[in-house]
Amino acid sequence: MNFLPIFLKLAGQQCLVVGGGEVAARKVATLLKAGGAVTVLAPALGAALAPLAADRRIAHLAKVFEPADLAGFQLVISATDHREVNEQVHAAATRRNLPVNVVDCPELCSFIFPAIVDRSPVVIAVSTGGASPVLARLIRAKLESALPPAYGRLADLAEKFRQGVKQAVHEPHRRRHFWERALGGVVADLMFAGREAEAERHLGNLLETERLGHADTGGGFVSLVGAGPGDPDLLTLGALRAMQEADVVVYDRLVSPEVMALVRNDAEKIYAGKESSRHTLPQDQINALLARLAKQGRRVVRLKGGDPFIFGRGGEEIETLMEEGIPFQVIPGITAASGCAAYAGIPLTHRDHAQAVTFVTGHLKQGGIGELDWERLARPGQTLVIYMGLQGLPQIRAALIGHGCAPDTPAALVQQGTTRHQRVITGTVDNLPGLVADAGVSAPTLVIVGGVVGLHGKLAWFQGADTGNHPPQAI
Repeated sequence: MNFLPIFLKLAGQQCLVVGGGEVAARKVATLLKAGGAVTVLAPALGAALAPLAADRRIAHLAKVFEPADLAGFQLVISATDHREVNEQVHAAATRRNLPVNVVDCPELCSFIFPAIVDRSPVVIAVSTGGASPVLARLIRAKLESALPPAYGRLADLAEKFRQGVKQAVHEPHRRRHFWERALGGVVADLMFAGREAEAERHLGNLLETERLGHADTGGGFVSLVGAGPGDPDLLTLGALRAMQEADVVVYDRLVSPEVMALVRNDAEKIYAGKESSRHTLPQDQINALLARLAKQGRRVVRLKGGDPFIFGRGGEEIETLMEEGIPFQVIPGITAASGCAAYAGIPLTHRDHAQAVTFVTGHLKQGGIGELDWERLARPGQTLVIYMGLQGLPQIRAALIGHGCAPDTPAALVQQGTTRHQRVITGTVDNLPGLVADAGVSAPTLVIVGGVVGLHGKLAWFQGADTGNHPPQAI
């Protein structure tokens, strides 16, 4: 290693920054965040540093650098555009055995600044030894996406219990195993879900179990995860993390193969089906399955296409979990309405076309669509989005027109939206069922009705297998 990675405690330490420009300002910000007492030496301060001096958050020495200026400082940074000044600062600091950093000059540095992932008190530093700061920042970006901010709160919780664990669990190897189980299991899941009080109670229960010498059952955890409409790039960071940490994944037919490819390789995968009128597992059996797997101490992901709470029966599933006392979290996903409409170039609202949007399902629990409030759904000035409406398109057409919807109202059907197999068929409320029948469309699909559909030809940006566009045809 060209540089040893260490962490300096700078709280209250006197730090000198030579230079008053933008680069110096970035270094000053880092030092202040670490609690350093910062003095900036420069004839004049730039726009970023001047307000800090005015607010007395930093001290300012308005002069050119001289070696005697280093007296009383514990750390030095030179961030000027003048090579001669930077060399002077380095030489003077070296003579005084002071840690010195000269920006963009690794050969003049006794320490360098890493790219930092800050989840205080968890802090991760990434460095390439000055070889490529841009690469270090790219690596940091990957770590940022993988580590939620809750890791800092998890570390705070561990600190709170640290002495108690040390007193209760004397053997170092048992103590290490305890922390591995605690911080890699339900405690962490609860903390990431924002349920900090429950996480603390659970950690306390685990400690009491360990103190009494009882077997640790650990307990399980269920994550209801929205997989989005198909494109894996639309997954949330929370969804990806849960999928990669799961012991078992219970997934539906609408979860795309590309999304399933991101599940941890050694996780058990259980197909739950949920195809129209044909379910591999009935809903009550799925509810019971989730509870049973969690009681086995497993981390369970219930992976649903779109969003679990929009026609995804997520509410029914967490009712069972709550009744069984099983900890869980819900990670929302991009629902098909917003995802498919966006990829089809159809804005769901538009000042000139739609001031409201309504989501309905064409596949109701009773198996019919007649109970929908068609009079309200047929009103102009809104966008109507119909989930699972493929089989009922003729009935939807008749109901909308029969309740006052103009037959030439633009309408579209999106098949396998957001994926490379996306097809968009546009027409009118009147002729869309015929166009879809002729095109040989199959689920999954989404139907969009309203003036906003007329913008598809202008705004379409994503090209799937077949756009299937047809100009609206009036009767």
